[in-house]
Amino acid sequence: MLVKTFGSAVYGIEAITITIEVNIIAGTKYFVVGLADTAIKESYFRIESALKNCNYRMPRQQVVVNMAPADIRKEGSAYDLTIAIGVLAASGQVENENLDKYLIMGELSLDGGLQPIKGALPISIQARKDGFKGFILPKQNAREAAIVNDLEVYGVENIKQVVDFFNGNGQLEQEIVNTREEFYKSLTTYESDFSEVRGQENIKRALEIAAAGGHNVILIGPPGAGKTMLARRLPSILPPLSLYESLETTKIHSVAGKLAAADALVTVRPFRSPHHTISDVALVGGGSNPQPGEISLAHNGVLFLDELPEFKRSALEVMRQPLEERRVTISRAKFSIDYPSSFMLVASMNPCPCGYFNHPEKECVCPPGTVQKYLSKISGPLLDRIDLHVEVTPVNFTELASDRLAEKSELIRERVIHARSIQAERFGNRPDLHANAQMGTQLVRDICKISPAGQNLLKKAMEKLGLSARAYDRILKVARTIADLAASEEIQIEHLAEAINFRSLDREGWAG
Repeated sequence: MLVKTFGSAVYGIEAITITIEVNIIAGTKYFVVGLADTAIKESYFRIESALKNCNYRMPRQQVVVNMAPADIRKEGSAYDLTIAIGVLAASGQVENENLDKYLIMGELSLDGGLQPIKGALPISIQARKDGFKGFILPKQNAREAAIVNDLEVYGVENIKQVVDFFNGNGQLEQEIVNTREEFYKSLTTYESDFSEVRGQENIKRALEIAAAGGHNVILIGPPGAGKTMLARRLPSILPPLSLYESLETTKIHSVAGKLAAADALVTVRPFRSPHHTISDVALVGGGSNPQPGEISLAHNGVLFLDELPEFKRSALEVMRQPLEERRVTISRAKFSIDYPSSFMLVASMNPCPCGYFNHPEKECVCPPGTVQKYLSKISGPLLDRIDLHVEVTPVNFTELASDRLAEKSELIRERVIHARSIQAERFGNRPDLHANAQMGTQLVRDICKISPAGQNLLKKAMEKLGLSARAYDRILKVARTIADLAASEEIQIEHLAEAINFRSLDREGWAG
């Protein structure tokens, strides 16, 4: 008897519906065809044990499982439940009249229980597009899948519940999530706040500018100056995620299997902080079974690289193209996958190996030329993509012991949101642009116009401070953001002066 059930395959952050055809004929073997990987071919042993332990029988005839379309590679153990229900239906143990209305996914344990799957949200979205009535999946993934409206989502704990449901011997409890309520529940809830930071007002100002314009930033300073602490508080002043951004971010985390069972949506901007021993593939994504990397998990949020010069140069270089294009393409011989990667890069570093170059009190003990060698670990093209170079100095005792409360993140975020609204209006006819940092060279020339006095100041700064040519556009972008924060239509002299001050690493002789 031939029976069809339906599952789904995830490619990138999109899903494709897979038809599982199960045919039982005379013979004794079990075959899986349709470009299935080893994990799927091993499903026979999991399915047989699960059925036996739940008092069902595995047919002692030839079972042929075809996974269509046959030219798409299927991977992972999430098809166990789909195949098992197909086998039971083909052997007459499950009624098959409603099987075509439901998409079924889940990994089976040997006792018939279900393990969570990856990519429940994109699968759920595709199931609704394809007109399925419902989606049956492990209970751990039910809240994530139930974000999609107009689709009945049923979270189950074992295969017996699914069999009883199709045989009319029991009902499944539908998982219902109020998407907007879930979205707004913790939209601006952060563990850390800028009010906890003593002193460092100039660094807070730099991060406010970075947040307002979507600029990449590097913090340079001695150990213990507060670089990591400040960077971790950056998401708290970024504009809240829109519902579209939240869904897109959730899809990436769903595909990577990073969502907890209690989570339905990613409602706060991601903050990813990989260790400096990370590999190229783990950073940008890929692998034999392609998965999103850290730059995609940081999509719509912040990627923080602590101790930047300690990262492998090859790992840093592969970020250059994604930083420009805001997406990464993973290409293989037979397919190509795109992962979004629109993130703010925040990096921190010591100015030298000992950490005390330019320190106001402690003396640097590095030999001559060591500082320049240390900084040269960061390539020019990567540094070219970082708009703000901020020197962080240690906080003195008076500020550290002060009881004066600093400005809350909420107040800073209001100014950032206002500046972003100005940019949204400016780029209204350009849906691919959301912030000043994303402007191309021609757009910078058109939008960031400065007065003759401003041109003269910029000319003198480049000559006197030895600023590189690549700093020119960056200074104009940052000056435009500073002007937006001040609600100024024109870029004033003071805006340019402040922007010039944030180009430390471009100054000749900075590193001796």
